[in-house]
Order: sequence, then structure tokens, then C-alpha cells
Amino acid sequence: MRKLTLIATALAFAGCLTLSACNNQQQDGQQQAAQPQQVSKPTDPNDNKAWGAYLGQIVQKNMQGMSAPQPYAYMIPAGESDDAKDSRDRQLSNVQDIVARGVLPGNLLAFGGPDSGKTADLVTTAFKDAKPASLKGVIIVVIGDKADEQRVSDVLKPTDATVRYVQF
Repeated sequence: MRKLTLIATALAFAGCLTLSACNNQQQDGQQQAAQPQQVSKPTDPNDNKAWGAYLGQIVQKNMQGMSAPQPYAYMIPAGESDDAKDSRDRQLSNVQDIVARGVLPGNLLAFGGPDSGKTADLVTTAFKDAKPASLKGVIIVVIGDKADEQRVSDVLKPTDATVRYVQF
């Protein structure tokens, strides 16, 4: 009887170890799956899907300090087509309205697109009339070229927003 109890205990222990090892392998696989592939900067300025994925991963990396349920992200289209111009005009109007009404602390506004100059133009125009210290506690992420960083920073600095300029 004692041998039977000893064998049963050994089998139960071996079963626990086996299940534990399977569980660890499954967790390792889940952790690897949870880390998405790094998306590189797209070369085609008209590939909105690729640009959305690329800019989305940058926004995800810069969400620390945000307490709102979701960021407000604006992908500024490149090009001179009527559709691109209309889209930029609508976005500019939308952002100007938001800035005029005020943004609650903890919110994150993100701006980026294939054409850094057009992104910087929209941001500088939208925020040029913002009242000093009106965006304290708001996080603004702008994604673009180094050449546009200073003019964007100059317009956003008086707002007291936390500005994160990310170069692509």
C-alpha cells in the first residue's frame, strides 16, 4: 500500500511538472505574440494602410502619461490632390475647434503623415492661436523630420503641453 501511495505521488508530481512546463511554453509563446512586429517607415506616401501601421506603433510607444481612454490621432495626407487638400482642411478645422474649446489634461493628440512639412504646417496653423498655458497636462506627439521640429516646438511651447517630437 505504501508503494502504491509513493507511486501515485510521484506520478502526480510528474504530471504537475509537465503541465507547468506546457504552461510556461504557452506563456512564452503568448508573450512573443503580444510583441508586434516592428513596422518600418513606408516608402510610398500614398500607402495609407502602411503609414497608419507605422505611425500607430510610434503613437503606442509614446502614450505614457495619458489617462484618457484613447489618443486622438491625425494622419495628415501627403500630396496635392483635391482629396488630400480637402482632408487636410477638414482636419485643420477640427483641430482648431478642439484647441479653441480646450483639451482636458490626460488627453493625447498625435499628428503624423508621409509629408513632414504638411504635418508641421497643420500643427503650427492649428495651435498658433492657442492661449498660453491652455494645454497644461495634455500630451502632443508630432511625428516628422528634424527640419520641422523647431517651428512646431515654437508654436506649442507657450501652451504648456507636454510635447513629444518623434523623428522618423
